[in-house]
Amino acid sequence: MKNKLDRFILKLKPEHGISLKISFGIFLFIMFFQPFQMDVEDFNNQLLLISGYSVILYLIIVVVRVLSSLIFELNREIEGDSIFPEYFNALVIFLLSAVAFAFYGYFVAGTGFSFTVAIRTVILCLFPSVILSLNDNFRNLKKRNEELVTEKKNIQKQVEKFEEDILNKTLDFTSDTNNESLSLTVNEVVYIKSSDNYVEIVYRDFDTFKKKLLRNTLKNIELQIRQYSNFIRCHRTCIVNVHFIERLHRSTGNQWLTIKGNDIKLPVSRQYLLRVQEAL
Repeated sequence: MKNKLDRFILKLKPEHGISLKISFGIFLFIMFFQPFQMDVEDFNNQLLLISGYSVILYLIIVVVRVLSSLIFELNREIEGDSIFPEYFNALVIFLLSAVAFAFYGYFVAGTGFSFTVAIRTVILCLFPSVILSLNDNFRNLKKRNEELVTEKKNIQKQVEKFEEDILNKTLDFTSDTNNESLSLTVNEVVYIKSSDNYVEIVYRDFDTFKKKLLRNTLKNIELQIRQYSNFIRCHRTCIVNVHFIERLHRSTGNQWLTIKGNDIKLPVSRQYLLRVQEAL
């Protein structure tokens, strides 16, 4: 019982604010535009009667929205998804406020009842329902956006962990005669360049760049490292690790890459230009 009461109080707080604003807006609208001719001449009495419209609307909004929220929640707990449409609240508030305004105007405010009064009452009661619907949509979008931001952060953490695991994997480069080898982690390899019958492997050892020549072909090396997406072909003679690319440069039909922490320039051919741009 205490839990239900606590939930009721928690739901009452946000509804109190929006209901008060809308009710006060209706009060000002009726006072300035005077859609109803009241059977009183004293201004103070008119304000009192107008306040009655606001109080009625305020009570209807709070009671309907809080109770429907608790009913929907209970329904979800029992049957799963709610069977009520999203506009159910707005429809109930519109119908109740229209009937209540008509009775209040006829029996208390002395506005009488005619086709004109009925149309004005319907139009006046539409405003709260529309405003509440827009407010609910905005609140739902904001909540959904927060959920997506949280989901994005979780995915980013997973991607970063995955990339970290990949970058720490070891690559064993060997010569075609197997008499020479070089073991490096993925994040140490800067680029690999063909040089006649050899490949030149440039890697970072702490803050320095080192080179190692192995007798092999660039095609064999590419087949060995193709499972790692951070390695891309930028030229028929060169494969580069995208994590070390500083910038792509262009000048009069020529393109080249600069490497972070070094003055090395790697050529980029038109054949691989699009792939490099996508990687960057």
